[in-house]
Amino acid sequence: MQSSKLKNLAVVAAVLGTLAALPAHAGKTLDGIKARGQVVCGVNTGLAGFGAADSSGKWSGLDIDVCRAIAAATLGDPEKVKYVPLNAQQRFTALQSGEIDVLSRNTTFTLTRDASLGLHSTVVTYYDGQGFMVPVKSKIKSAKQLKGQTVCVQSGTTTEKNLTDYSKANGLNIKPVVFEKLEAAENAYFTGRCIAYTTDASGLASTRNKVAKNPADHVILPELISKEPLGPQVRRGDDEWFAIVKWTIYGLLEAEEYGITQANVDSLKTSSKDPVVTRILGVSEDTGKLLGLSRDWMTNAIKATGNYGEIFERNVGPKSALGLPRGVNNQWNKGGLMYAYPVR
Repeated sequence: MQSSKLKNLAVVAAVLGTLAALPAHAGKTLDGIKARGQVVCGVNTGLAGFGAADSSGKWSGLDIDVCRAIAAATLGDPEKVKYVPLNAQQRFTALQSGEIDVLSRNTTFTLTRDASLGLHSTVVTYYDGQGFMVPVKSKIKSAKQLKGQTVCVQSGTTTEKNLTDYSKANGLNIKPVVFEKLEAAENAYFTGRCIAYTTDASGLASTRNKVAKNPADHVILPELISKEPLGPQVRRGDDEWFAIVKWTIYGLLEAEEYGITQANVDSLKTSSKDPVVTRILGVSEDTGKLLGLSRDWMTNAIKATGNYGEIFERNVGPKSALGLPRGVNNQWNKGGLMYAYPVR
């Protein structure tokens, strides 16, 4: 009897093992992407360093590179992306309705959004926190000095609620001046309607660099009043597409960890003896078939954008126009929070 049970268990295990090795069904979102030949990506209307178009209509930024990497992984071409600029109020409806395939637009992961909007948070691509910017001439050195002051803020964001919570918790009676559009909030601050402007610290750096007549006239205060884990979101109901977006980002993170770059990705395919590297690049194993993608899905993504570290440095890092430190967005083994699930 015992022997029979063991044999049955062995058969079940063998069947499960076979099923696990089979190629994944592509899923309806990927089917639609392949049919139209484009990934439709919801992005910011204009946030330098993260998602903005130049005068010729060319998009760039950290969130844009995520879109390009996804297109390269799924279609083999990072240029096969349609960018749909969305403000804070439009972004979730556009994703829910199917207007876009993925939202890559400096969006915070929260319980309310995760549990009530019919969306999946994928992977954090930038750990941020909400801050304040004030004119240097105001002589304000701390957010605690904003008691009774006016603060410009965009509606429909976690920023608005965080400001209210912070004001109540610290008895500051801050007076929010709320605007639907980002540009309106920025303009109100720079024309003196508010003593301070609040959003994610990375957004403050972007606004100061892009909009201020003289960036040196404005200072970002040292306090961060919230946690803002930012990253792409997808619709619920298509687990295959959720997995593709998630593992493309993990692949970019793990590529940095193992020294795979845009410049050396091709040479490593033939020269590397590291089993992790050869697996990521599809040399020793075909992880792509498990996602419904080609064997070189991750190679294509890295060739398109570089690894996560290259994306960060190019768009927002210390040598970019924004000049943001790597800080908590460094790899886990370098003191940061970026920790990729293993691509295996």
